[in-house]
Amino acid sequence: MRAFVLTGPREFSVRAVPVPEAVPGEVVVDVERAGVCGTDVEFFTGEMAYLHQGHSAYPMRLGHEWAGTVSALGDGVDPAWLGRRVMGDTMLGDRTCRRCRKGHQHTCAHREEVGIRGGRAGALAERIAVPAWSLHALPDSVDPVLGALVEPGGNALRAAQAAGVGPGDRALVLGPGTIGLLTALFLRAAGAEVHLLGRDEPTLAFARTLGFTNAWTRDTLPARPFDAVVDASNAAELPALALDLVEPAGRVVYIGLAGQPSLLDSRSLVLKDVTAVGILSASPGLADTITAYASGAVDPRPLVAATVGLDEVGAVLAGEHPAGPGPKIHVDPRAQ
Repeated sequence: MRAFVLTGPREFSVRAVPVPEAVPGEVVVDVERAGVCGTDVEFFTGEMAYLHQGHSAYPMRLGHEWAGTVSALGDGVDPAWLGRRVMGDTMLGDRTCRRCRKGHQHTCAHREEVGIRGGRAGALAERIAVPAWSLHALPDSVDPVLGALVEPGGNALRAAQAAGVGPGDRALVLGPGTIGLLTALFLRAAGAEVHLLGRDEPTLAFARTLGFTNAWTRDTLPARPFDAVVDASNAAELPALALDLVEPAGRVVYIGLAGQPSLLDSRSLVLKDVTAVGILSASPGLADTITAYASGAVDPRPLVAATVGLDEVGAVLAGEHPAGPGPKIHVDPRAQ
């Protein structure tokens, strides 16, 4: 089968690799869509922290946002999975440690991460092998595009839930990229008045096409009270800004990661009686995200600017952005 293989910083090829086998407890999935995200770009540039911490190494196969159809089963797997349309959890805990037993397998110190950590091959390939326990079935109303948006959506859903807002509340999202816009969609579905803060007008103009008329730059942001602020950016200075902008007794949610340490004044956190929450993973939010997509409560499909083949992935990771204005690029590994 064909796969995108990253062999070093900015070094890659699309090559024939062995078809994965369904070992006991695992399945093989024919990949229909896979998303490209900022984590993949960090591996492409060599900046990803896992490379320097020993959790990841080249060569590697990227791709942790995916959807497809189960085509083979390993021993011990429920036969009902065969032929099912699915997506899968990125975080694969060892299922035996204290964190896993407490239901926090996404924080397992020994975890693999699909397409990211521990040598577990990702979905930028025609097929992928994953544990059956990591699968989530997709209903007919969740097409491959939506299916590949479940993983980023799960992160965003958790961020929106952590914000703790609803009708009558006002929330501000810093960073109108994929996660920021998905978070805004979930916050709006919860009934909150949603504002977005971005760096430039073209990005904000796209947010407005999604119905977010309250889209601002730092210079135009109005002086309004925000009951919750979600930092979905990669800017090192914005975690502190989130704390500055949130109302006393409000909530700040940190889901974005900067390439360097971020500093904030914990005295402000205490004196404002603010609750701060960090979001690592989509794992606890995947099922509810599928439900939201299936019901139509949230429709993130406009975020996908283009769908490309494996041969175009390198250019995308290098910064080319084909077609529409949305922030997300999808890959169809079957496309030639």
